[in-house]
Amino acid sequence: MSKKPNSALKPLFLACGFIFVGLGIIGIVLPVLPTTPFLLLAAACFARSSEKWNNWLMSNRLFGNYLKSYQEGRGIPLKVKATAITFLWVTILISIHFFIENWIVEIILISIAMAVTIHIITLKTCRK
Repeated sequence: MSKKPNSALKPLFLACGFIFVGLGIIGIVLPVLPTTPFLLLAAACFARSSEKWNNWLMSNRLFGNYLKSYQEGRGIPLKVKATAITFLWVTILISIHFFIENWIVEIILISIAMAVTIHIITLKTCRK
């Protein structure tokens, strides 16, 4: 992330960084919205706009270590993968059972859950 944009673009990258952090946080509780890609995008934006906010994100107690591991190519811990997949399927199945009555929407949600599950499984697993 050594490329620095010209100073005119820094506010845009900073704003995008905050938007992506917000979407990533929403993705923690909304299983259809992925958390990690948005946080990685936020890290890329902050790296190009604000050392202060990039340091905050990368040292955040909730997801800083996971972002560092992912960016350094070490992968994601198995416990995080298992938790993410479990939470994903529980919330999708509860949504389908209690709130969704349209079978097309049910198929779309299950398809998304399957795709996200495959993506998480195929990510490199971090070994400590």
